[in-house]
This record gives sequence, C-alpha cells and structure tokens, in this order.
Amino acid sequence: MSGLSVPRRVALSLILAAAAWGVGTAISKRAVLEFPPLTLLPIQLAVSLVSLVLIMRWRGEHLRTGSVPALLGRLGLLNPGLAYALSLLGLVQITASLSVLLWAVEPLMILVLAALFLSERVGRGVVLLSAIAIAGMTLVLWSPGGGGHVLGVLLTLAGVGSCAVYSVVTRRWLSTAGSTIQVVVVQQAYALVFAVLVLVGVALLGGRVWPTSLSVEGALSVAASGLIYYGLAYFFYLYGLRHVPASIAAVSFYLIPVFGIAAGSLLGERFDGRQWIGAVVVIVAVSMVAWRTSIAVTEASVTNSS
Repeated sequence: MSGLSVPRRVALSLILAAAAWGVGTAISKRAVLEFPPLTLLPIQLAVSLVSLVLIMRWRGEHLRTGSVPALLGRLGLLNPGLAYALSLLGLVQITASLSVLLWAVEPLMILVLAALFLSERVGRGVVLLSAIAIAGMTLVLWSPGGGGHVLGVLLTLAGVGSCAVYSVVTRRWLSTAGSTIQVVVVQQAYALVFAVLVLVGVALLGGRVWPTSLSVEGALSVAASGLIYYGLAYFFYLYGLRHVPASIAAVSFYLIPVFGIAAGSLLGERFDGRQWIGAVVVIVAVSMVAWRTSIAVTEASVTNSS
C-alpha cells in the first residue's frame, strides 16, 4: 500500500500559509516602527475580519457561529490573541529576519507537546537534530549586530509556544466544525475582543496607544499585514490542517524563514557571515526533522492500514 500522500491543493495551501506568515512578518516589522504593537494587533485583526467577511459574502456563504464548537472558537484567545500580542511585542526589539527564524522552532515544540500529551514517540535522531537547530540559533543570536535583544527573543518564543499548543488542540477539534473560513472568523473575533481589552488596559495604565506619526507607508503596511498575516495565512493553514495530521502541516513552517528572510532583505535587513551559517544550520536541521517526521507518519499510516 502506498504511503501517506498530501493532495497538491493541500500542499499548495500550506506553502501559501508559510509565504503569508513570512512576508507578513516583514510587513508587520515596518508597521511597528510607527504603531505601538498592542495597538497594531486589534487593527490588523479588524482588517482581517472585514476581509474574510467580504470574501464569505462574495462566496454566498453566511456566518454561522453555531457551526464552530465553543472550545475551537475560543482558541482564538490563545492564537492569534495572546500568541501574536507576544510576538508583536518581541518584534519591536528584534529584526523580522530573526523573528521568522525563531518561528522555525515551532514544529519542534509541536513534536515535544505531542510526545508529552499524545504519547507520540520522539526518536533520538529528532532530539539530535533539535540540538543542532538550537546550536545554529545560538550562532544567529550571539553574533554582533544580531538584530535582537534577549527580551524580544523571549517574548517571541513565548508566542511561538502558544501557537504550538494551538496547533495541537485545533487539530483535535477542527474536523467537528463546518467550513474553514467560519472557524477563522470566529477565532479571530475572539482574538479581536482580547486585543481590544488589552489595549484598553494599557490606555488606563497610561501606556502609549497612539502612533507618534503616521506615514502612507505605515498605514499601508498595517492594512497589508492584517490581510496577509492573519486573513490569508490562517485560512490557508487551517484548510491544510483539516486534511493532514498536525505533524505534516507543521512541515510548512520550515519555509517561513525562507520567505521571511527574503522579504526582510528587501527591507534592508542583513545577516553577517556567522549569522548566515547559523541560519542555514537551523533551516537544514529543522528540514531534516520534517523529513523524518513525514517518514514516521507515513510508516505508521501503512502499518495501521495493513
């Protein structure tokens, strides 16, 4: 019997999700140069929600919140709510290129969570490759002009961890929901409420909530990042996640640094020689983890089907 195969449109959807997250990170970095991160988040989510609702109307689809299980909808509080609040706070202090490289850790976190809570076995090879990926990340972080502060890195990794938990739990409940776009809309509605409440809290505590200046480029980057980073990315990812296991869907995350670093370079971000070595080590190591995971899932599928 043939192994597990991924339909072309599902694979394309996951690749497009990775591209949207990678490019969207670079655009968001441009946006946080003018907007406070906790102000940027609700605006991005509002742009995403309006765009998704317009797409639903164009498709002749009506919003039916009852078709989305309550727990699945409330996961939006975790991601993109908490996860991207942390990520945007981190993005203020690190470059977009470093941010997307840190996000390459997410699939490794998913493997650990699966081992801890789903009793999935993690082999020695995966552990070794994970250690190599961490070593490569160290080269990037410790290089002079590395584009990051410790707090920014920690905030980003906290956001990555939130997303990893989200992926594992969402995969469990996604099949019980109706259309994918309904799920994205409901989750992001919860996230928007969370983001607005956080922003109100910041304002009451005397924090800065308004941009000190606003350029045309800044306004366009806010709108574009909302549409690409949240609307398109989540739609494509959840569509793919609906059709394949979480470990296979997570393979697409390894492409995010490729798209993100390319987009960051267009905005003038640069790595030095040692950092490029570290970046290549990370991408190669996590890609090998993806390959080994795919083989493991394929063999398990063949065994269970025999």
